[in-house]
Amino acid sequence: MQGKMTQKTLLGLLICLSLVYICTAVELTFELPDNEKQCFYEDIKAGEKTTVEFQVVTGGNYDVSCQVKAPDDRILYNKVKEQYGDYTFTTDRAGTYTVCFSNEFSSFSHKIIYLDWQVGEEKPLPGMEEHTTALTQMEASAQTVHENLNAVDDYQTHYKLRETQGRRRAEELGERVLYWSIGETVAILVITIGQVLVLRNFFAEKKPSQMGYSSF
Repeated sequence: MQGKMTQKTLLGLLICLSLVYICTAVELTFELPDNEKQCFYEDIKAGEKTTVEFQVVTGGNYDVSCQVKAPDDRILYNKVKEQYGDYTFTTDRAGTYTVCFSNEFSSFSHKIIYLDWQVGEEKPLPGMEEHTTALTQMEASAQTVHENLNAVDDYQTHYKLRETQGRRRAEELGERVLYWSIGETVAILVITIGQVLVLRNFFAEKKPSQMGYSSF
């Protein structure tokens, strides 16, 4: 009975932990059209640790401009034509913080961008907020599982992004090879037809008038 209750308690802790993690972070993938700018807003309290991480998944030269602004319009982070980046800072005042992505320098390439915006420190496991004694074996195991799950989640996200990016580049390379092959095939056909016509002209029987002789 005690073993069953322990397993249920551990499962409940992990579920609660997952809910807490979801509520303190924003993770999304969105499309940014050419010649456009898109911004995201978040109300953050003063003294909160904030991390902004982005990566261009597909599109053009895999670059985008990113800017992080404070409530008073101060520019905290500004990168131009970057493939990926991350920025961690602690808010010095409460208000609405802005993260903007710009694709205005591109005239025809749409971009797919991944954004991970985390606000605040991750909360401890339920029941461990004010733990004055040493952790029990079950609590230590739960803490270890929690950290490993976070690491696995991060690795999976980055591997998915790299896999998507690699697949897209392979598709683009395949399209370029296909178009180049079609172009070469057309060029070979044109040259072949031209050579046949030239050779036929060499061996064709010409009339005296065409050979420059006058008729008798």
